[in-house]
Amino acid sequence: MVVHTTDRLSKLRALMKECEYSFYVVPSEDSHASEYTSESESRRAFISGFDGSAGCAVIGLNSAALFTDGRYFNQASQQLDENWTLMKQGFANVPTWQAYCAQQSKVTEKIGIDSSLITFPDARKLREMLYVQKGSYLCGDHTNLVDQVWGESRPKPPCEKLFIQELKYAGMDVSEKLKILREAMNKEGLEAFVVSMLDEVAWLYNLRGADVPYNPVFYAYSFITHDKAYFYVDEAKLTPEVNAHISKYAEVRPYSRIFKDANECYLSHVGVSTKTSWCIATSFGEATVYPIVSPIAHAKGIKNDIELKGMKDCHVRDGAALVEYFAWLEEFLHSDGKINEYDAATKLESFRRKNDHFVNLSFETISSTGSNGAIIHYSPPATGSAIIDPSKIYLCDSGAQYRDGTTDVTRTWHFREPTEFERQSATLVLKGYVAIINIVFPKGTTGFQIDSLARQHLWQWGLDYLHGTGHGVGSFLNVHELPIGIGSRDVFNTVALQPGMVTSNEPGFYEDGHFGFRVENCVYVTKANTKYQFAGREYYALRDLTLAPHCKKLIDPTLLCKEEIEYINRYHAHVYDTLSPLLSSSAIKWLAKETSPL
Repeated sequence: MVVHTTDRLSKLRALMKECEYSFYVVPSEDSHASEYTSESESRRAFISGFDGSAGCAVIGLNSAALFTDGRYFNQASQQLDENWTLMKQGFANVPTWQAYCAQQSKVTEKIGIDSSLITFPDARKLREMLYVQKGSYLCGDHTNLVDQVWGESRPKPPCEKLFIQELKYAGMDVSEKLKILREAMNKEGLEAFVVSMLDEVAWLYNLRGADVPYNPVFYAYSFITHDKAYFYVDEAKLTPEVNAHISKYAEVRPYSRIFKDANECYLSHVGVSTKTSWCIATSFGEATVYPIVSPIAHAKGIKNDIELKGMKDCHVRDGAALVEYFAWLEEFLHSDGKINEYDAATKLESFRRKNDHFVNLSFETISSTGSNGAIIHYSPPATGSAIIDPSKIYLCDSGAQYRDGTTDVTRTWHFREPTEFERQSATLVLKGYVAIINIVFPKGTTGFQIDSLARQHLWQWGLDYLHGTGHGVGSFLNVHELPIGIGSRDVFNTVALQPGMVTSNEPGFYEDGHFGFRVENCVYVTKANTKYQFAGREYYALRDLTLAPHCKKLIDPTLLCKEEIEYINRYHAHVYDTLSPLLSSSAIKWLAKETSPL
């Protein structure tokens, strides 16, 4: 639905003139560089009308540009009004938003941004770019102009209670995690470290919250020295039990006090994550702050034995719920039942809610029929969503948060007879999936290096997809957990895949205006038993966590080699053997049909 932004932009431009800004930048992220934010932090969505999770708005006195990636081109084009120009990142001749600011600005002009919403490394790089190329200036101001336009209608900041992630789920005590962090600080020559990412604070202290939809995190910072720790949070969020838990490891202080403490900090080597805000760096003093890849991100990404067991267990329960849903949906549609995309997503949620340890969904369910499936991150509206058409492809991307793990799974289904091209393209995608799950690779290999394996068969037909092949998945944490993953972005070349890491494997294909196909499983990295070990190196492999059948109607066996057919049959047998004891009789019958050998 289009949001009319003329009045909002007019008010913003009036404020820009008062500040002498020629351009004002509105990122998607909050002050903790979160991909998903609370409603009160959704400034870019408010000012532009586009509510996808990734993008950046650059507003000039006479222009407005919205930058986003291939996951959101269709969605943005449907939500932006006539005031906006959609900048499709990744296309030829489309600059980054940073390069756009440099191109559009003039000598001595000012570009404004809330300094809490841009990372320190990005701000430093952009300042240099603007000054060198145009002699213009980046002005960081912690007073957000969009908030002033939003006014009293802006949602109140969240204030949900925190709760403890018990050791039987976390698998590692807070004291051990602090020890790992301090060892990393020693190695980097740091006197202290600022923990600013929400999932890192939650993981470090074995706590969870509900400040951000779908992600069990909360707004907080922590400041760690070699002998002390400080935990900054709105104290209204603390129960006596949680306060006692934190106090064993850190001194609890008000959330905003970190800026006062930073100003009064006289340490000369303070480490921050590369995702820490410019505002934090300025508070400590830019000359004393050293951005590094957070050692917490690396430690958190490698699941310990308890976490990995939890991930395996929750995927079994989650797979049973998904099978019950698809068995029900197929029978319902075959009996000429009518259901829209949103109500179908709600039905799927009802199956998941019956599972042990269920807390919430891990993201808004993508339940999409026909052409809506080509909108990569489509979410059906509560009112007016399309009726599922059994003669068209149905794509369902969904997941859940359980106390023992996080799930994310996509299955694409056809309830009647697909076209030849639909079967061909779906099979090419599946071949790419199988290529990833069957790979054995040496220690030191990154997700960047293996991404092309998932695309190779599509490329041979002149096809491709405009998103990554996989993202890291948290353990009852964020469903998107960088920097782990598989893709062609530079971030996926910074961390090698290691045993215990969990990532998704999700190639796809989308024909705009017609259909989308994606297959997605969560997978984990484990040691491979190879016959040889060249140069003494370890070799690793990937193993499936997700348990759900693939739609056989969308598989063309003539395009599959013997090894691919063997993998699919082996996987389907495992799915049936594992899930059938948990299912209703009707779901067992449906699953037996869908997992029969090719």
